[in-house]
Amino acid sequence: MPTEFISLTFPNPSTELTPLPGASIDPDYLTRYAKALDDYGFNYTLVPYDSSSYDPFTIGATIAAATRNLKIIIALRPNTLYPTVAAKALATLDQLSRGRAVVHFIAGGSDAEQAKEGDFLPKDSRYSRLEEYIRILRRAWASADPFDWEGEHYHFKGFSNAVRPVNGKSIPVSVGGSSDAAYKVGGSLADIFGLWGEPLKETKEQIDRIYAEATKAGRSEGDRPRIWVTFRPIVAETDDLAWAKAHRTLDALNKNAKARASAANGKVAEPQNVGSQRLLEIAKRGDVQDRGLWYPTVTATNARGASTALVGSYDTVAASLLDYVDLGAELLSIRGYDNLNDAIDYGRYILPRVKEGLKEREAKAAVDDDGVVDRTG
Repeated sequence: MPTEFISLTFPNPSTELTPLPGASIDPDYLTRYAKALDDYGFNYTLVPYDSSSYDPFTIGATIAAATRNLKIIIALRPNTLYPTVAAKALATLDQLSRGRAVVHFIAGGSDAEQAKEGDFLPKDSRYSRLEEYIRILRRAWASADPFDWEGEHYHFKGFSNAVRPVNGKSIPVSVGGSSDAAYKVGGSLADIFGLWGEPLKETKEQIDRIYAEATKAGRSEGDRPRIWVTFRPIVAETDDLAWAKAHRTLDALNKNAKARASAANGKVAEPQNVGSQRLLEIAKRGDVQDRGLWYPTVTATNARGASTALVGSYDTVAASLLDYVDLGAELLSIRGYDNLNDAIDYGRYILPRVKEGLKEREAKAAVDDDGVVDRTG
C-alpha cells in the first residue's frame, strides 16, 4: 500500500496557541480547511470526538460535500452509539462520500470523560466491548441478511442492514492505543492501528507488538494493520528558524497551560491512558530524541492527545517522517499549531519532499543484484 497523509479537522479558527473561547462552528472556515487538505494532497482527515464537542458524523458529511478525494475518519466511542446504528450511519456516510468513510475507535482513556456520557465500564471491559462492537459492524456490513447477536455487551435479534458500504464488504476500521488490550484488539481486528509519535526504537517495539497480535489471530503478513503515526511538525525554511518558531510555540503552550491550571485551582489530573503516560516518561529522558523529535510540547500539555513535535527545516522534517516509513508506517498524520496555515505549508513543502523520498526508495528497490534498474514495471 502507498504511504498516505492524515490531518485533523478543525471547525473554526481557534487553535491551541490562540484559543477563541466559546468559538462555534464556522461553516466557511470548515469547508475552506477541508478543501485546502484536498487540494494539497492529504488523503484523510480525522474528525475528533469529545463529550462536549460537535457531532463528527455531521461534520464528516459537510467535509464530504466540499471535497473530492479526501477520506473522512470518524472518531467513535462505542458507548455513544449502538453498533447497529453505527453500522448504518457509517455506511450512509460511505455512500454519500462515494466510498471515503473510515472509522477510528476510541475505547476510552479517561474514566472521567467516559462518565460524562454515562459510561462506567472499567478499562479492560471497554476493550472487550470494542472487540464485540467491531465484530458486529463487520457482520452488519458483510451482508443484508438478518442476524442475531448474543454477546457480553450487546444483545439483539433479527437485525438487517440494508445500507451497504460502497465496496459491498466493509469500511476501514482503525484502532489506536499503547496498552496490551489495544494491541490485542487492534492487531487482531483493525485495518489501521494508530500510534502517537515516539522515538524510533519505541515505535518499532510497538509495531512488533501489533504484528505479533495479528499473527496470533491468524492474519497473514499482507493482512496486518497498516500503521498510522502522529506528529505535530514545527517547520521553517531552515533548522535555526524552525527551532526559534518551536520555542515561540512552547511559550504560548506554557502560558495557556498555566491559565488552565489556574482555572482548575491548580489541579491537573495525571493522564490515565497508557499512550500519554508513555509520552511523559519518554520526555523525562531529554527534550530531543532522534532527528528533531521534540518533547517539551508533551510536558507543556500534560500529553493531552497527540503532542509530540517534529522540529526542523522542510528537509529535516521530511527525512524524519521517512525514518518512520522505513520502520513500516504507511499513514503519516501531521498537524501543526497554526492549523490552516500549517496544513498549507505541509502541503507545499513537506508532502512533496516525502513523496520524492519515497520515489527514491522505490528506484533503489528496483535495482537488481547486478545494479541494473528493472524498468519492466
